[in-house]
Amino acid sequence: MTEPGGAPAVVASRLRRVFGDFVAVDNVSFEVGEGEIFGFLGPNGAGKTTTIKMLAGLLLPSSGSGSVAGLDILTQSEAIKRRIGYMSQLFSLYADLTVDENIAFFAGLYSVPHERRAARRDWALQTAGLAEQGKRLTGELPLGLKQRLALGCAVLHEPKILFLDEPTSGVDPLSRRRFWDLIDALTQQGTTVFVSTHYMEEAEYCHRLALMNRGKLIALDTPARLRAGMTDPLFDLQTDDGPRAVAALQDLPAVVETAMFGRSVHIALREPGGAREAIAARLAERGLALHALNQISPSLEDAFVALVRAAGGAPVG
Repeated sequence: MTEPGGAPAVVASRLRRVFGDFVAVDNVSFEVGEGEIFGFLGPNGAGKTTTIKMLAGLLLPSSGSGSVAGLDILTQSEAIKRRIGYMSQLFSLYADLTVDENIAFFAGLYSVPHERRAARRDWALQTAGLAEQGKRLTGELPLGLKQRLALGCAVLHEPKILFLDEPTSGVDPLSRRRFWDLIDALTQQGTTVFVSTHYMEEAEYCHRLALMNRGKLIALDTPARLRAGMTDPLFDLQTDDGPRAVAALQDLPAVVETAMFGRSVHIALREPGGAREAIAARLAERGLALHALNQISPSLEDAFVALVRAAGGAPVG
C-alpha cells in the first residue's frame, strides 16, 4: 500500500450526533492524511456509519466541526457531496437500469464533463469486468460485479476522497480481494480512502485504523501497533467443544478473556504461570478434552476483542 502523506484530507473535531436520547457519536476527533487508507472498525451500533454520513455531507452533526477536502461539513455539505465519492453497502445502483444506463446516470449526477464521459464509461466497464456487458440489466449481475460497478460509478468524477461504508458486506472472499486490489490502485493514484469494515483481513490493508465502540473512538493506530498493544499473554486452545470451553473457563481467576476464534478458543491470561494446570483441571472437570494449549501472537481480531471489552463491551441489540 502507498504510504500516506501531505495535509489532512479529512478532519473531525469533537463530532457528536444525538438522535433523541440516544448518543450515536460522542465527541469523536481524528485526521486522515492525503493518500491514506483509513479504516473504521467497530461492532454494529458503534457509530461508524453515522460518522461517515456527517463527513460525507449527508447528516449534520449535533455539535463539533470538521472538514473534507478543505470544505466545512457544517456549511458546505453540498459542495462536499460533489467533491467526494461515496459508496454504501447497498451499492446505490438501480437494478432496473442497464450497466450503461447506471454509468450514464452517475456521470450526470457527478457532472462529469461531456468530453470525459466516454473515457470514464470505458474505464468503469473495464474496472468492473463488464467491458462486453454494458447492455445487461444491473439487477442480473452477481454481487461481486455489482460491487465493482458501484465503485466505478462512485469515482466516475475522479474524486480525491472516497468514502466506503462496509462496501464488501455479503460479498465472497475472492470478490473482496479483487475489490481491495481496485482500492489499492486508486490510492496509488493519490486517492484518499476512508472505509468502514467488519472484516479483520480487510482491516489489515489499512494504513491506520480507528476503533469505535458505543459512539466513542477507543483506539487509533496502525494495525501492527494495535496488535502489539495487547500485552496479556495469549493462548490458543484446541478442544472438541469450543463454546462449552469458553463458558467453562471465563470465570477462572487467571483468565482475562476467552473467545471463539474459528474452531479454536483464544484465552488471554493475567499470568501464564500455573494457568495451564488450572485450565486443564477445569476442562477435565467439565468433561472436555484438551488437545493443545499453545501461546500465540495476538491477531488484529484478538486486539479488537480486548479493546472493545476494556471499553465496556459491544452494544447489545
